[in-house]
Amino acid sequence: MSIIIGILEEGLIYAILALGVYITYKILDFPDLSVDGTFPMGAAVTAMLIMKGVPPLLTLFLAFLAGALAGCVTGFIHVKLRVRDLLSGIIMMTALYSLNLRIAGKANLPIFSKDTIFDNGFLEQVVPEPVKPYLVVLILLLITIVCKILLDLYLNTRSGYLLRAVGDNEVLVTSLARDKGMVKLAGLAVANGFVALAGCVYCQQKGFFEISTGTGAIVIGLANVIIGTKLFKNFHWFFGRVKGDKGKEIKPRDGLRATTAVILGSLVYRSCVALAISLGMAASDLKLVTAVLFLIILVLSSKKGKKVNGHA
Repeated sequence: MSIIIGILEEGLIYAILALGVYITYKILDFPDLSVDGTFPMGAAVTAMLIMKGVPPLLTLFLAFLAGALAGCVTGFIHVKLRVRDLLSGIIMMTALYSLNLRIAGKANLPIFSKDTIFDNGFLEQVVPEPVKPYLVVLILLLITIVCKILLDLYLNTRSGYLLRAVGDNEVLVTSLARDKGMVKLAGLAVANGFVALAGCVYCQQKGFFEISTGTGAIVIGLANVIIGTKLFKNFHWFFGRVKGDKGKEIKPRDGLRATTAVILGSLVYRSCVALAISLGMAASDLKLVTAVLFLIILVLSSKKGKKVNGHA
């Protein structure tokens, strides 16, 4: 049970990060490496604010705003200064390393003695004793669901439609008399806001800020997105084909939303990592596990796509 709880806790935290990476990777087609800086930035801002007595719940919103601001700067470098997307992310990631140290004051800032959204006097009084072992998972699940719903609502707004359009066809956005650069900037702000929020939640769940927590965050986020979208977005393979009125086999019409698939992908990724560790692999081998998962999912999805096209 402790292993399952650990998988759910880690998976749900990184699911929030994966929602942000989904915006840049799948929607904008923007290789945003600044994620490795905005994730610890959310943690640094949270640790600093909690040490100053700011309510833990309020730090969620402030961390999101800090990440959104960092995303705006990345967008400004790319759109206004005309720096290539990959280089603008690298520049921002490098700058954020020093900025995070300045925000937190040092490379490691513990907050074990302070109240967090997972551990405070109010929860101690109102939460029944049998529920307390699962309290962290329940809070993380609530935050993740709220983030997913808000992102789904945003993507169904006019701004969200423009965001999806600029990733597919920039000329279309321009023909609508919209500034494609500002649309990209808005998308990067929202994406990095979610990433910083994940860092905020991570800091409060672990009880400390560590400057190295952002190392490899983009790799984990991409793994979650790719696994989720390849395995779960088209969920038809799980249920198989169903019979139509005349006995013909047809696909179910509806699949999972992409945001739901990303969250499930995060849980699958953490489960695979936990399985690898339980089989005796060292922590240094986790990057190898990620690479193997990438390869397996991409190969299987490619073969499946060829079979579907051949059947058609």
